[in-house]
Amino acid sequence: MSFDPRYPQPQAPAPGARSTRNRAIAIGLSAAVVAGLVAFGSFLLLENSAADEKSDNASAAHDGKHPGEHGDAKGGAIEGLKSWDAAKLGRRHVAGTVDYPMKPPVGGDHNASWMNCDGDVYEKALPDVNAVHSLEHGAVWVTYNGSAAETDVAALAERVEKTPFTLMSPYAGQEGAITLSAWGKQVTVDSADDRRVDQFLTEYVQGAQTPEPGAPCTGGLATVPQ
Repeated sequence: MSFDPRYPQPQAPAPGARSTRNRAIAIGLSAAVVAGLVAFGSFLLLENSAADEKSDNASAAHDGKHPGEHGDAKGGAIEGLKSWDAAKLGRRHVAGTVDYPMKPPVGGDHNASWMNCDGDVYEKALPDVNAVHSLEHGAVWVTYNGSAAETDVAALAERVEKTPFTLMSPYAGQEGAITLSAWGKQVTVDSADDRRVDQFLTEYVQGAQTPEPGAPCTGGLATVPQ
């Protein structure tokens, strides 16, 4: 085969140029693979997150509360719970009685002396103004009327005696047989073994509703004022 000297002949690529081109192709392919793996991993992460959220929401619905709704440590909202706006409950120290809009009261202006509430069980009715001060310190007040069974009263007294920041007394003017009250919170039950008793105590003994966290439940009145 002859070549025309008037025209330049094609030259084979230099070994260095071929090596550079192959290296560039390899780097490009590696980058594409890494990008694909990152995208796939992100997809799996989002899928798992969505699945977990769906599972949590389903569990919340099963417990009887809406997703994100605040419940107690045992799970579920407290059925029949009544709440009052804590910002509208007075906190002044006053002398004399106070006309509370709910019975038993769940907050408001009160006497400067609180009832001891370190698991104290009182056999006589307490002045509202002193018991409300105990609620301000984070106590739960367990009350009962003549409709409560003696066995329930005894069981509740035993529970209160073992639970700091609680107190118990009869309360003739309440509607339900047994009422549990905290600052701005209240629930009524018919028996001591109602699960809402445990729910309420778990949630509100020194709970987030407490206006004066850290205030004591001792050093107050140990007997009912005359």
